Amino acid sequence: MKYKIESYENLVEALEALPSIGRKSAQRMAYRMAMEDHFGAMKIAHAIEKAVQKIRTCERCGAMSEDELCPICSDEGRDHTKLCIVEHARDIFQIESGGDYDGTYFVVESAERLDGKKLTDRIEEGVEEVIFAFTPSIATDAMILFIEEKLAGYDLVFTKIAQGVPTGVSLENIDMLSLSRAIQDRIRV
Repeated sequence: MKYKIESYENLVEALEALPSIGRKSAQRMAYRMAMEDHFGAMKIAHAIEKAVQKIRTCERCGAMSEDELCPICSDEGRDHTKLCIVEHARDIFQIESGGDYDGTYFVVESAERLDGKKLTDRIEEGVEEVIFAFTPSIATDAMILFIEEKLAGYDLVFTKIAQGVPTGVSLENIDMLSLSRAIQDRIRV
């Protein structure tokens, strides 16, 4: 007979279902929560419960929010002439952590799920530049073309984030697509 505790196994499986959490990491976390840090485990459980209850999608841009509009859409100090289109709401956190972008966002998870009316409504609010911030791939290149065609009737500047070689990384550690894009998108010095 195999030694098994059902509630522990259920916790391990739940943790293992999270992105980038393997079986061994899930087991270590489950053991810590179940045996060593009950208070921490309850704090995590409460935070998850609260997040699931409170977090929703911003009605205007698709970002994460606790209200009808996210804090970025509600911020009059943002530059509403710039609209950064991202693939996932979580991408906004990455861009915001850099502190260099002061415009607004629009989340497009896929071409099939694109709400064209919502996007054109945003454009008609005075957007002048559409910035595509997608992970480079053939699929996202196709999505960029699809969105550009949908917005062809508007006087817009279309840009996309730069791609290529990260600072401090040797060329031998760069994937071929990034290296190829860096060579294609080279700039004059």
